[in-house]
Amino acid sequence: MSAPSTGRIVLYTLAEADADAINRRRDDHRNGPRVSGTQEIVVQGDGAQVHVGNPARADQVLPLLVVRVNPGGHVNGQVFLDGNDTLWFTSAAEGYGRGQWSWPP
Repeated sequence: MSAPSTGRIVLYTLAEADADAINRRRDDHRNGPRVSGTQEIVVQGDGAQVHVGNPARADQVLPLLVVRVNPGGHVNGQVFLDGNDTLWFTSAAEGYGRGQWSWPP
């Protein structure tokens, strides 16, 4: 397959730490305004958006938009989650393991 490039969509496998961080961030809304459903976006008084969505889990494979390609094929990008938020990460290597990106089949 060709080298990754900015704007391409590849796949990212969530690591345990990724899933924990996503779920913790989503659970934080319990200390603020209540959300009545996963389709509703609530904005707090300071303009912060509440993060809601289905629980994330390690080994979940999700689409990733490449925003920068680093030396050696490592990429920076936004992972699209099953919710109203995204996961930003830097320097993910190509592969099929946790915390890595791969080409779609």
